[in-house]
Amino acid sequence: MRGGDTVWAVSDIRTWPSLTAVDLADLVRRREVSALEAVDAALRRLDEVDGALRAFRDVWPDDARRAARAVDRAVAGGDRPALAGVPIAVKTWDGLDSPQARALLLAGCVPVGSTAVPRREVDWQTWGHTDRGPTANPWRADRSPGGSSAGSAVAVAAGVVPLATGTDGAGSIRIPAAWCGVIGVKATHRSGLRAGGPLARSAADAGAYLRLTVGRLSGERGRAPLRAAWSADLGYAETEADVAAVARAAAERLAGAGVITWVPEPVVLVDPEPAWRAGGGDPENARRLAALFERVDVLFTPTTPGAPHGHAGPGQQMNVSLTWAFNLSGHPAASLPAGRDRVGLPVGLHCVARHDREGDLMRIATALQWLAPWPLPPLKYDDA
Repeated sequence: MRGGDTVWAVSDIRTWPSLTAVDLADLVRRREVSALEAVDAALRRLDEVDGALRAFRDVWPDDARRAARAVDRAVAGGDRPALAGVPIAVKTWDGLDSPQARALLLAGCVPVGSTAVPRREVDWQTWGHTDRGPTANPWRADRSPGGSSAGSAVAVAAGVVPLATGTDGAGSIRIPAAWCGVIGVKATHRSGLRAGGPLARSAADAGAYLRLTVGRLSGERGRAPLRAAWSADLGYAETEADVAAVARAAAERLAGAGVITWVPEPVVLVDPEPAWRAGGGDPENARRLAALFERVDVLFTPTTPGAPHGHAGPGQQMNVSLTWAFNLSGHPAASLPAGRDRVGLPVGLHCVARHDREGDLMRIATALQWLAPWPLPPLKYDDA
C-alpha cells in the first residue's frame, strides 16, 4: 500500500489526458502513483495518437523509464520535487540543455521525446514537420497547428503530456497554443527576439513551470482589478471579425467577473514587420508601449488575425501580425483558450503584460479557465 488507504495506478485513471501536472506530481510525491506508471501512461497515449498527429520527431521510451525510476527512488528516499514524475515533451530546437529544460528536470520532470518543428528551408512553413509528414492540428487534421512550437502544442492538446517546452521568436509559442486550444506563455526577455515558455493545458501547470524557470510571479495573487485595454488589430493587422468577436467575448467574461476593468485607451502601433525582419530595435513602438503600460496593466488582442489555415500554407494571412511586436519589446505575453469560431476551431485570447509581470498573466489565465473551463479536443484520431 502506498501513500494511504488507496493504491493508485495511472492505468486506472481514465481521465489521463485531462490530469494536470500539478495534480500528478502530488500523487507521485504521496506515492499513490509512481513516476514510472505516469511515463508508461504518456507513452501509451503517444502510441495511440501520434500516428495521426505526428507531434513527435523522436521518442525516448528507455531513457524516460530510467529517469522515472530515478524519480521514484528519490521520492522513496524522502525527496519532494515540485513536478515529480511529470512527463514532458521538449521542443527539438531547444533540447535538454536549454535553461528551461534543465530547470524542469531538476524539478522531477521526465522527458519522453522531442517534438516536431518546421523545415528550415521553407520560409512560410512555420509548423511542425516530421519524416512521416506534417504535424496535424488535433481539432482538425487538415489544418495547421501553428508554429514553430507546433509539436509541443499538439502533444499537450492531445493529452500525451501535460507540459511541453517552447520558444517564441515571433509568436512561436502563442500561435500554436491558440490554434490547438491550450495555454502558451512567452516570458519577459530583454535581448534578442526569442524567449522560452510553457505550453500547458491548465493555468496551474503553466504557473508551476514559470515559477521554476522565471522565479516569483509578481502580481499572481493580486486582488484589485487589472486595468485593461483592448485592440482587435493594433492599428494595422487585418483581423477577421469572427476571430476578434470570440477573443473579445472571453475578455468580457473577465470584466464581468471583476478581474479586469476596461480603460478606453486607443492602441495604435506601427507595423513591426520591418523592424523584426531587420532583427533590431523598434523604438517607435517601444515609446508607444511604454506610454500605454503607464495607464494599463494588460493589453488584450486576438492571438492571431485568422483561423488555422491548411497545410498548403497561409496564403496572404500574416499569422504573426498580432504577436511579433512583443518579441521586439520583450513584454511577457500569453495565449489563452478563448473559445471556438463558427466552424469549431480554437481561438486564442492574447494577453500582454508589463515587463516581469508574468504573475498578472497567470492571474488572468486562472480566472478565465475557472469562468469557462477549457475543453479538450477529440481524444481519438484516425491513424492516417
